[in-house]
Amino acid sequence: MRPAFSVLLLTTLVGCAQGLAVVVALPALLGVADAASWLRFSELSLWTILGLGLVGLGASFAHLGRPERAWRAAAMWRTSWLSREVIALPAFLGAAALGELALHALGDWPAALAALLIVCALVLWGCTAMIYAGVRLLREWATPLTVVNFIAMGLASGALLAACLAQWILAPDAARYGRAAAVLLVLALIGRLAALLRLRRLTPAGSMQTAIGISHPTIRQTSKGFTARAFNTHEFFHGRSAAWVAGVRWSFVLLGFVLPLLLVLGTPQAWRGVSWPLALVSHLAGMLAERWDFFAQVRHPQNRYYQAAL
Repeated sequence: MRPAFSVLLLTTLVGCAQGLAVVVALPALLGVADAASWLRFSELSLWTILGLGLVGLGASFAHLGRPERAWRAAAMWRTSWLSREVIALPAFLGAAALGELALHALGDWPAALAALLIVCALVLWGCTAMIYAGVRLLREWATPLTVVNFIAMGLASGALLAACLAQWILAPDAARYGRAAAVLLVLALIGRLAALLRLRRLTPAGSMQTAIGISHPTIRQTSKGFTARAFNTHEFFHGRSAAWVAGVRWSFVLLGFVLPLLLVLGTPQAWRGVSWPLALVSHLAGMLAERWDFFAQVRHPQNRYYQAAL
């Protein structure tokens, strides 16, 4: 399929915001962090969550044909995971805003609001992942690994961002967030490699013969049947070579996981103020590449017919 950059940006930034929300809200939920420096760190984190969420939400409008009708996307919440995501994202941002208000008004982040933020983040992950995992005819997505990887990669992004923010405000806990980020990066990489291994074992659903109802063993399509561009041939083919796809996969493994892991674990403390932000930038760039591959990997069943679309 052809990935839309706005969707890549949405899932990358909002996933990072969700991960940051979970790793920062957990100490408040458990009641183990009440120092003034930790409250300032929480305030900065909540502002960052709101900023990332709003940028991602704004990016989501870029691929809408009629943005003024975006509110209608929530109308089918009973049956559509997309509609549920449209509701869950503002709820998540609202929970972050409530936490921010509590810090200003009360000078504290109540455990109930921290729990609400974590629950909203998990619900949003579930809704977003099920948009893809719930499409059974697209077997590349229809696996529990889709849900697992959305959560694991989001948590890794959030922990790495928390480690970078803690360098400025909460230095004593920065190393703890760095270790958490390293563990989550390893777990996310294992999950993503498992998905790639599963992808290699998948066989195409159907063939040219089943697409047109002719059982002859040698059928070759020489024309797509029309001369102008069509929605099917534009949206369901990414138009890139096999070498390009392989390069993207190597890049998201190296930039998104391996390099950040090396920078987090292998940098002396004196250099972490530089190396950890570089690790975050590398990781987010890798996540954009990973999102592109996630969408481009899908071989839609309709492509069994449009063999000569490119």
